Amino acid sequence: MTSTWLMAGRWWRLQAGVCLYSTGTVMLTHTCTHAGTARSLTCPTCCRFPRAGTHSHRLSWVLVWKRGYFRMVPGPFKFPNFPHFTLFCTGRGGNQKTKILGCDRVKLMESLVVGDIAELRPNQGTLSLFTNEAGGIEDDLIVTSTSEGYLYVVSNAGCWDKDLALMQGKVRELQNMGSDVSLEVVDNALLALQGPTATQVLQAGVADDLRKLPFMTSAVMEVFGVSGCRVTRCGYTGEDGVEISVPAAAAVRLAAALLENPEVKLAGLAARDSLRLEAGLCLYGSDIDEHTTPVEGSLSWTLGKRRRAAMDFPGASVIIAQLKGKVQRRRVGLTCEGAPVRAHSPILNMEGTVIGTVTSGCPSPCLKKNVAMGYVPSEYSRPGTPLLVEVRRKQQMAVVSKMPFVTTNYYTLK
Repeated sequence: MTSTWLMAGRWWRLQAGVCLYSTGTVMLTHTCTHAGTARSLTCPTCCRFPRAGTHSHRLSWVLVWKRGYFRMVPGPFKFPNFPHFTLFCTGRGGNQKTKILGCDRVKLMESLVVGDIAELRPNQGTLSLFTNEAGGIEDDLIVTSTSEGYLYVVSNAGCWDKDLALMQGKVRELQNMGSDVSLEVVDNALLALQGPTATQVLQAGVADDLRKLPFMTSAVMEVFGVSGCRVTRCGYTGEDGVEISVPAAAAVRLAAALLENPEVKLAGLAARDSLRLEAGLCLYGSDIDEHTTPVEGSLSWTLGKRRRAAMDFPGASVIIAQLKGKVQRRRVGLTCEGAPVRAHSPILNMEGTVIGTVTSGCPSPCLKKNVAMGYVPSEYSRPGTPLLVEVRRKQQMAVVSKMPFVTTNYYTLK
């Protein structure tokens, strides 16, 4: 299943204009399962339209924001450069959910990731990293230690095959050694409701007091009549919000219920991307990959203190050596003048020598300036360092800047 992003409150309207920078195909789907596609309504072999008049029918259409209003057009549909459209592009944004069960579930997870899973409190989650023996990042993921006695793992759909093979291989290995551990794939969709009024909107449909649910904690509850939903106070935007893991069969019904509130709007990939970039958050496959270590990616904070001492995770010898010594390159933030900077743009020193590459970049709606991330040699990574970026064969000024670019607004208990 795929992720759907919804925004709530004035914050969404502020960010909505960034969808001007989206192009290509935009879609929302709950039916496509064809392995060879982006799981979208553009797949001719998988596109199915439910009976007219149902929520499924309405949400299987594409919503286009044009000339100040939403209009409905049936998919599959290829968009030209419309002025605005605000619907999450599901091709890269999906997530996969897995349960790790058994007494040795923590042992299994800690043999694959860098985080301190054993120290998680009931229903507390953490961002962690699958690493390889060379110290590279195979994927980023969220691991939650549930009060129901299992680990709940959410990983990127784009890495699903290798993530599942990695976890299944380790399960078999530990089972052969007599360990009590098993794996279950969960057929859930993920709805991300983000923005300053997100929890106010959601509170109307749940009995639990969401004020008691701080950032990176979760609870299973009924949401607008849909039972068995896991609500997690998180989201890849830097803003307060929730991600709702909902049984696949009820996903469209729940999305429709949320959209009944006029505060809630469907949001596009560009809106999500600008927000996560303003918050200094990495996108796997762009800002980090299997050739990037946590230290190079400025993700050393994901390494648990106990895990650092034990050096018992894949690639520990490489990663700990980088922590103690000098790493050759680092991910940095950049604020830039001129035209918007995009991924793959060269980064140059003031003498005009190429020293690195931009991995993500876009205009910041909040800052009213261009922001980007990229990799440069460590000697150029200090905030305030002047650099150049090349956009359309023209050099523009850039400055290494601290991240996040925009202060995050995660909800914590006072």
